[in-house]
Amino acid sequence: MQSIFSRDERLPTKKKTLRGDTCMALKPHAVMMPCPAQGHINSMLKLAKLLHFNGFHITFVHSEFNYNRIIKANGASSLKGLDDFRFEAIPDGLPPSDESVNQDLESLANSVQTTCVIPFRNLLMRLNDHPLSGVPPVSCIISDSFTSYTLEVAKELNIPDFFFCSISACSYMGFIHYKELIARGITPLKSESDLSNGYLDTPVEWIPGLKNIRLRDLPSFIRTTDPADKLLNFVNIEAQKAFEATAIIINTFDELEDEVLSAMASILPPLYTVGPLSLLYSQFPITNATSIVSNFLKEDENCLEWLNKRETGSVVYVNFGSLAVVSHEQMIEFAWGLANSKHHFLWIIRPDLLKGEAAVLPEEWLDEIKERGLLAIWCPQERVLSHPSVGGFFTHSGWNSTMESVSTGKPMICWPYFGDQQTNCKYVCNEWGMGMEIDSEVKREQVEELIVELMDGEKGKEMKKKVVEWKQKAMRATKEGGSSFMNYKRVVDELLLFGRKSI
Repeated sequence: MQSIFSRDERLPTKKKTLRGDTCMALKPHAVMMPCPAQGHINSMLKLAKLLHFNGFHITFVHSEFNYNRIIKANGASSLKGLDDFRFEAIPDGLPPSDESVNQDLESLANSVQTTCVIPFRNLLMRLNDHPLSGVPPVSCIISDSFTSYTLEVAKELNIPDFFFCSISACSYMGFIHYKELIARGITPLKSESDLSNGYLDTPVEWIPGLKNIRLRDLPSFIRTTDPADKLLNFVNIEAQKAFEATAIIINTFDELEDEVLSAMASILPPLYTVGPLSLLYSQFPITNATSIVSNFLKEDENCLEWLNKRETGSVVYVNFGSLAVVSHEQMIEFAWGLANSKHHFLWIIRPDLLKGEAAVLPEEWLDEIKERGLLAIWCPQERVLSHPSVGGFFTHSGWNSTMESVSTGKPMICWPYFGDQQTNCKYVCNEWGMGMEIDSEVKREQVEELIVELMDGEKGKEMKKKVVEWKQKAMRATKEGGSSFMNYKRVVDELLLFGRKSI
């Protein structure tokens, strides 16, 4: 399939004299600023590659910590980029730490909010130094919806700042209403007992577009008794900045979240649903940027060979994402539940998955699962989920994982850890019919029961049918003429329009 744009549309030109009196066509230049977390980076990188394919010069900005971590995992060539797809790094304000594990989220949130604007401004000023090796002037910023410090710089330079929302619309709507939850005295909680006395089951019926929602279904940062809680206040402030964005690009599709998207459209700047990005990305013959990666851990592709030797639909894929941590007790319960299910499984165990210590599993367990289980540190998740041997996904309900599960038609067992994952889980299990939730405490008996149901039971068959239906809807949305495809075209048209004005 060719680009949806003609060459003239892809490469708007205006001649300008650069160093050495060289006349050249200037591309629109998008600076991409993701939130410095793996999931946010992954989805924005897909959007960056799409824009690059359609004629944009891309500057993709990492924190220095993440930049070094990516190189450590994948080698320096992974961030070499291309002449018109470059990587830059800015400090996040935190002291040096172990690059093989995640930074403290509370400290990172506070630091990003207070220290990143100056280095980000300096970077854009340097990029706008026109004699700089033919780099076109910055024509737009595309920033994560939780890196709103970019707005200040965009206003100074008189360029648009499109927010990219890498989470679901339903969870973003929850974040946007944190301000009202605080104003009504619903959060912070009055006491720790509210976490267990049924208070979290209180219905929340006044958030437009969110139906059948309880407090426990909203993004989890409300579960604090501290008015000064760093994460509660960080996401509250950041979510309110949505009203100042030029527009908001969301990795979802209209049919999946129609009610909440309609409600958001009535109060926010223009919304463009372009998801699932994993499917939209596949609609374009992107070749020159495919080698560009930004993984914090090196992907183990041996697991694909292992999957090749398994029967169709026989493997449970288990991955709790890049941030979740488990206790030793939870790890053991997960392990024996998987073993006792008697099903094959591929389990991703990051070096920092186990809270405070390295993951060590009992020898007797390793003997039990020798022919049925494979453990890996990290893997190419989209390729794993697409593999015919994989029959179901045991997930933390991160939005990227949820979208990729929909895109590949794989039903889910959901173990939400924090943040937006609680909201995603609620919708996956109760509204969209694609998954089952497991208790947060984790007991091996329930792990075993849900895996058996997922793979063999009537409920599992119903979920499989439902998720395949959603996959078909997602495919229609991302194919030429579909809602997400056309919205992506509108995004490009808008950015090109702004780009022509700024050059």
